[in-house]
Amino acid sequence: MIDQLFEFVQNHPLLVGAFLIVLVAWLAYEFQRGNHGVDSSQATSLVNREDGVIVDIRDANDFKAGHIAGARNIPQSRLDDRMSELDKFKDKPVIVVCKHGQSSGLAVAKLTKAGFSRAVKLKGGMTQWQADSLPVVRK
Repeated sequence: MIDQLFEFVQNHPLLVGAFLIVLVAWLAYEFQRGNHGVDSSQATSLVNREDGVIVDIRDANDFKAGHIAGARNIPQSRLDDRMSELDKFKDKPVIVVCKHGQSSGLAVAKLTKAGFSRAVKLKGGMTQWQADSLPVVRK
């Protein structure tokens, strides 16, 4: 099987090269988006031990359907306008939560650029939080 792989690479260098370029570009994009974050237990620890703040960037309807206790709802589309609401938390952990943990990386990048030194995302978002059977507040 390894012999077939080497033969394929030798017979299709352009295809293999294009694949490697796409792979490197995708990895660089994912790293830049800030795909590193904290899991549910780490987020809970940051809130309980270091007065961390949870910022839920989902829209208001999703937030009302279920959110983490004490979370502040600032939809991602309004984050730039409402970032001043978070200024007092610049030195505290700010945990950004979205639905699946995919779009929160962009919000973390914005917060970091604005001077929030400890902004992180919740890996897996609210989906993972609920999968871990952690409490959710409904309004």
